[in-house]
Amino acid sequence: MRLGMLMPYLDGLVTSGSFLREFAAAAEECGLESIWAVEHVVVAQDYEPLYPYSPDGRMPGGDLNVPMTDPLETLAFLAGASSTLKLGTAMVVAPLHSPVVLAKRAATLDVQSGGRLLLGLGIGWQKEEYAAIGVPFADRGGRLDDCIGAMRALWTESPASYSGKHVSFDRQFCLPQPARSIPIVLGGNSIPAARRAGRVGDGWFPYTITPEDFARGADRVREFATVAGRPEDAVEMTIWPGSCDFTREFDPDFVRGYTRAGASRIVLTPPMFGPESLLDGVDSLARYVDRYRNDVAAKL
Repeated sequence: MRLGMLMPYLDGLVTSGSFLREFAAAAEECGLESIWAVEHVVVAQDYEPLYPYSPDGRMPGGDLNVPMTDPLETLAFLAGASSTLKLGTAMVVAPLHSPVVLAKRAATLDVQSGGRLLLGLGIGWQKEEYAAIGVPFADRGGRLDDCIGAMRALWTESPASYSGKHVSFDRQFCLPQPARSIPIVLGGNSIPAARRAGRVGDGWFPYTITPEDFARGADRVREFATVAGRPEDAVEMTIWPGSCDFTREFDPDFVRGYTRAGASRIVLTPPMFGPESLLDGVDSLARYVDRYRNDVAAKL
């Protein structure tokens, strides 16, 4: 079982270069496989309640002033402070970006890190974020599909050509190319998201999903992969149990529901409070990870 961890999104931690260097070194030393960064370019103070992971459509916590650094820039910083950590995004809101520019940024990070990028992509949910950036909210699923196709063309062909509804180019060189086509990890809990993951994804990383719903979704991903002519196990599955129920992240019976359904990577909540708090420094990170291995992972 591979263990990853989310970035600690607190001012003074995620915004501190000296802390991030220590965090990357400690994470690597204690055997974490990956670190995951999230994205919101902007967050509206007043927004239509469309957040898909809560009944009232509102983001949890209510604090909109949480610093959320650019995920690729932050992971590039972590890449320079580590040598083996995989660097994941969970998720880049792909339709907000030019696929050509995103392909260049991702390839650069992947090459310079020695092939460690796991590019998580999603479609987002906040209309106001799309409006602020000047991107249509409609057909964002189609924009994500075009983004994936265009980036893979740029990563594997030289010169590259692509013709889609939302992006097209002909015989373009985009260098450097990554050593391999960068793994694309797709978010989303819906049936269309599972279909996309099974059809074209290298990974699936849903959010705020119960073990039972994860099992149903994982079956769908495998079915869609088979229909697309891919191996049933073509899609690697990642889960953050704490996103569903923070109080049960250390409950092996709860976590086992995900691993039995096919999750091969568990992402942990960064310790912010208690005896292993990162607020007091990273020295306790190894104790936190060892406690998870002994109390949870060993019983899966």
